[in-house]
Amino acid sequence: MALDQVDVDQLDSGTEGKEMSFLDHLEELRWHLIRSVIAILVIAIAVLAAGKPVFEYVILAPKHPEFWTYRFLCGLSDALCMRPPDMELITRELGEQFMVHLKVSFLLGLVVGFPYIFYEIWRFVKPGLLPEEQKAARGVVGVCSFLFLSGVLFGYYIISPFAITFLGNYDMGATNSPTLSSFVGYMSMFTLPTGLVFQLPVAVFFLAKIGLISEEFMRTYRRHAFIIILVLSAFITPPDVITQMLIGFPLYFLYEASIIIARRVEAKREAALKS
Repeated sequence: MALDQVDVDQLDSGTEGKEMSFLDHLEELRWHLIRSVIAILVIAIAVLAAGKPVFEYVILAPKHPEFWTYRFLCGLSDALCMRPPDMELITRELGEQFMVHLKVSFLLGLVVGFPYIFYEIWRFVKPGLLPEEQKAARGVVGVCSFLFLSGVLFGYYIISPFAITFLGNYDMGATNSPTLSSFVGYMSMFTLPTGLVFQLPVAVFFLAKIGLISEEFMRTYRRHAFIIILVLSAFITPPDVITQMLIGFPLYFLYEASIIIARRVEAKREAALKS
């Protein structure tokens, strides 16, 4: 955001815009961050107060055969039916359960509070945009929140059951008794990064708006993008082909959708230049 930005809201209301100094920007940013942190803490405290049911019905649910994904696949066909291993989670440190509970509370606060956090970010960025840019970005908070939560749910209901089944049933002669901390860490890896990479269309939209990326560029490097998506899928998911494909195909679909977004942005920009 430019240091000499003018408060667009004041201009729209007919009053004279007021320049904001660097310290004014820092002060404004500080309050946006404070409100975001408060939102995360409020949700985290609620999760912490809920206690064991959050683990039983949310965090640990994908390791039980009654989980929705397992029941759905088994209902479709016996060939698709899969069952998670019978794993008993253990703790190796005295305070591990408490520390994991704190970690889960914070992560759920971050996930559930994401729409409000992004709203605060947008409130900070919005005054630095021109009126037509604000109009073009209308609804960005809702779109980003929808994509993030969709990615998290995709990781929770699709990636995690396949990953847990593969990793839990992998047998090299040892007994699988993962720690609670390890299980929560993997669940975080299956969900949060997926929510972030689902923001690809929004990133392409803004990059196309400022001219850093184009439809032609994305079409030219489509094959390279496919390789990058496969590599990214390998980092997000465990090392088995099925789960890599489960995240790879949606990401490639988002890439193709982003090409359409870039084309529309370019068409609007060209139309504006001609008018």
